[in-house]
Amino acid sequence: MSTFSRRPFLLGLGATSALAACGNGVGSPAPATIDARVDKTISEMFAQFPGTRTLAAKSSGMLVMPLVTEAGLGIGGAFGRGALRINGATVDYYSNTKISTGLQIGAQQYAHVLFFMTQTALENFRRSSGWAAGANVEYAYPEGGETLAAETTTSLAPVIAVIFGQAGLRVGATLEGVKYTRIIP
Repeated sequence: MSTFSRRPFLLGLGATSALAACGNGVGSPAPATIDARVDKTISEMFAQFPGTRTLAAKSSGMLVMPLVTEAGLGIGGAFGRGALRINGATVDYYSNTKISTGLQIGAQQYAHVLFFMTQTALENFRRSSGWAAGANVEYAYPEGGETLAAETTTSLAPVIAVIFGQAGLRVGATLEGVKYTRIIP
């Protein structure tokens, strides 16, 4: 006979509620808000990490997620909205979601940008009904105003992720298991 424990369910419900309460653009009034946040995020990234200008210039497109909120207490999740920019213009809007389980507690917010370094990688992303970040993403972690390493800007990786602006009580951010879906805001 098995017993049902409400604890995991309540912890998951609490994490979901905390995530929903964070100001990440959910229910925001349309594309203008997302575009304004994307513009601000790109400006901040270029100012703090000048090496990202080189990545942007070499890339076929950039997916900018200005604010991702991640929370967990046993069961966790993340959500954010952003825009895909090609040649500086927004072409589509996307949301990202992530669900995780395991030993975790806390919450954090961060921004990230995916640089599609090849036309093929960009086309695969755009054709997908739900693209998941995985082993094909190389991470560049700019810290303390440092420029990105030369290896990153000359990398042959099809997708490079830059995660920055982390704030909160949770350590680390990774995009493994994050699913990106095209949305109509």
